[in-house]
Amino acid sequence: MDRTARPLVVIGAFAGSLVVGLVLMLWALGGLRHVASPAAIGGPFQLTDQSGQTVTEKSMQGHPTLIFFGFTHCPDICPTTLFEMSEVLRAMGKDADRLNAYYISVDPERDTTAAMKDYLSSFDPRLKGLTGNPEQIAKVLSEYRVYAKKVPLKDGDYTMDHTALIYLMDRDGKFVSPFNLNRKPEDAAADLRRYL
Repeated sequence: MDRTARPLVVIGAFAGSLVVGLVLMLWALGGLRHVASPAAIGGPFQLTDQSGQTVTEKSMQGHPTLIFFGFTHCPDICPTTLFEMSEVLRAMGKDADRLNAYYISVDPERDTTAAMKDYLSSFDPRLKGLTGNPEQIAKVLSEYRVYAKKVPLKDGDYTMDHTALIYLMDRDGKFVSPFNLNRKPEDAAADLRRYL
């Protein structure tokens, strides 16, 4: 590559990554809400929380809900996101009791209720870990348009590729937008209070 073409390639790559970054940021902040209509995300489900209680879409009625999909063997994104969610719940104080916060497994094979209980003991106690059998999990993944795929590892184990958005649902259980945690917990808490 000659010297005059190299700066153009660098500038082109930077511009391309900037556009992709801006689109992703707008989507995460809810600026591209028309990408998926609210009716297209959410629906009936029946799962079990870490204490053995049944949770359905009706459990969301009357309270705004944050939903994050992940798995207990997740090495980085899931624990980081759950820590950030815990910080937002802490910043909300008593108002957090008027909010649902669900961590739904994409790995029913390993994420039993006992595994969810043990895993979530490190985070805010108001976070509910939901799991179920493979059919129940497949149904909720489909309802919420969540991508999840088992990826084999060299040692015979596996990990999960999955959607890493936080879904904000309103008091009627309708999808509002992806919820942005990339800000001060107090700012995210103030945003959530608008939906109480």
